[in-house]
Amino acid sequence: MKLKSILIPFLWIVAAFFAYKIYHSINAPIRFNKIKNERYKKVINNLKDIKKAQIAYRDVRGVFSNNFDSLISFIEKDQFILVEKRDSSYMKYNKVYRIDMLEEVIVVDTLGFISVKDSLFKNTERYKSMQYVPVEGMEDSTFQIKANVIVKNGYRVPVFEVKVSKDIVLFDQDKDLLKQEKGLVSVDGINGPEIILGSLSDVSTNGNWPTIFDAVQ
Repeated sequence: MKLKSILIPFLWIVAAFFAYKIYHSINAPIRFNKIKNERYKKVINNLKDIKKAQIAYRDVRGVFSNNFDSLISFIEKDQFILVEKRDSSYMKYNKVYRIDMLEEVIVVDTLGFISVKDSLFKNTERYKSMQYVPVEGMEDSTFQIKANVIVKNGYRVPVFEVKVSKDIVLFDQDKDLLKQEKGLVSVDGINGPEIILGSLSDVSTNGNWPTIFDAVQ
């Protein structure tokens, strides 16, 4: 009886332990994926703002920015030129045929100017924090940003890349699940150990995330 009174509580403890382990093995991946997707959405929204700013920077200056200070300064100080293009034509003497011939041209009229900030971000100032990783506990971490000019098909083309490691985005999550996530190969997920926008080797301003995240704002 004495042995039984000791053994029964022990068996209950063992049963509770294994029940917890089973629950954890089922629930942990679910919780991990929920947190992962929430954080990825926030990170990708920042990357979308960076993409928008980088494309505007290239359109005005001909290259991409290689640091956030210059990108933010550009947003705050630079302007877009508003133009209107229209077809036109006039008669021009052709020396070969020795007659007046119709010459078609495109006329570009300057209508005015608009600030980059008002055009891209209107009444918000979220661009001031777009370089920071929007994850609680890692607020001081910034995206890595690089820009370059490469040669493609004989042409010099500006390129850029902005990225952040999944180790930073998911810094406080289960290490085994994080390791699996970094090695992910799937059409429905973000493959590899980093979330990346653009490329330093290809002409691309796209991210390495699936289109499901593009609907998120």
